[in-house]
Amino acid sequence: MTPRVRCAWADTQELFVPYHDEEWGVPVHDDRLLFEMLNLEGAQAGLSWLTILRKRDGYRRAFANFEPKKVARFGDAQRVALLADTGIVRHRQKINAVIENAKAALEVQREFGSLDTYIWQFVDGSPIVGGARNGGEAVGKAMSKDLKKRDFAFVGPTTCYAFMQAVGLVNDHEPTCFRYGAVAPSGTKAR
Repeated sequence: MTPRVRCAWADTQELFVPYHDEEWGVPVHDDRLLFEMLNLEGAQAGLSWLTILRKRDGYRRAFANFEPKKVARFGDAQRVALLADTGIVRHRQKINAVIENAKAALEVQREFGSLDTYIWQFVDGSPIVGGARNGGEAVGKAMSKDLKKRDFAFVGPTTCYAFMQAVGLVNDHEPTCFRYGAVAPSGTKAR
């Protein structure tokens, strides 16, 4: 049997393989998962994705499985407890960002009907193939600017682009990767 060819980064760590093969680049339309991934990408700022992936279950437990309505109600006691939680990155600003992002996400849901509708408008509803070379970085910058305007935190352009890759707004799988064609649904745009 011929071995699967993956994106080069996916073969650098054992934990990356299932993430790459099952999640990365697959278009996500679930508000809860979009909220989770946006915040996990924000938590990664200045760190490695491997660090965050190792702590993903801890983040889900600590942040009520990333249910925005629940997280938005976190008060001072939860914030203090989160700073002592070894299952997550204990960074005050990043912890506060998740809570404030939950409030902002609820506002987006009220305005647009869903986080999904809001997020996917940046790519006109369909993924960009080869995002970086086809305008994806400009979209990431526009998304970052709009998210910040809506009071989201830890959503710089680099974070937004990584988020876009993770949730399938762009298909940045290498053309030789076995997932390249698998995550490119009909209607995908090469810009």
